[in-house]
Amino acid sequence: MIDLVIDNGVAHVVLDNPAKLNALDGEAIGELDAAYAQAEASGVRALVLRGEGRAFCAGRDISGVDPRDDDVMGYLGGLVTPLLQRMSRFPAPTFAAAHGACLGVGLGLLIATDVVYVADTAKIGSPFAALGATLDSGGHALFFERLGAHKTLDLIYTGRLMSGTEAVQSGLFSQVFPAAEVVDATITAATRAASGATAAFRASKELVGRLRDERLGLWASVDLENAAQAALCDSDDYREGFAAFQEKRTPGFTGR
Repeated sequence: MIDLVIDNGVAHVVLDNPAKLNALDGEAIGELDAAYAQAEASGVRALVLRGEGRAFCAGRDISGVDPRDDDVMGYLGGLVTPLLQRMSRFPAPTFAAAHGACLGVGLGLLIATDVVYVADTAKIGSPFAALGATLDSGGHALFFERLGAHKTLDLIYTGRLMSGTEAVQSGLFSQVFPAAEVVDATITAATRAASGATAAFRASKELVGRLRDERLGLWASVDLENAAQAALCDSDDYREGFAAFQEKRTPGFTGR
């Protein structure tokens, strides 16, 4: 159900249950967590997440769930949240190619990814009004931060789904592509990042995470940037970047 292939320093994690639109039960969440752990242990310099079939991920697989004894906290708090935190902390640039349904936990997977490229035909929103449930996996925070309170609650109350084009125009994700091109565009970006200065990328990733989670002001952010830059001075890639600039050649970064 979850496939992992490592190629030229890039981990390719694939949700591979197209018959269920890559919906995730507890077992699949565990497999996905293990794939990220294996990719991290292998020392990859970038990661791509995508889904097979008609959808990226339609959310939780509730086909066998009895709501009378559903362990919601066990699934969301015990499995999904730790996975999303692992994904967010992955020590290299991460990219996702999103197409079709990107809902619930599937939306959470995108929120926990650094860069998301979206197919124009993707469907993004909160369809839970029809289930008597509510948006989860970080959806409230994403929508409120990017869309404001009124549009967030409009999407939740009505269940309307945004297209990938609207989602990118609204500032939710990075770039929109025709559905036939989104995977290739994502892999190209990840491959380019994998040949870059990994430590510098990691420093920016950590700083952006703190800006998001701690709501840092300008001068606190500048202080962190200064400290990160000073720490990078001791890296091989920092020295290589300066040497390449001075020698007017393309740098050859090693990720160290």
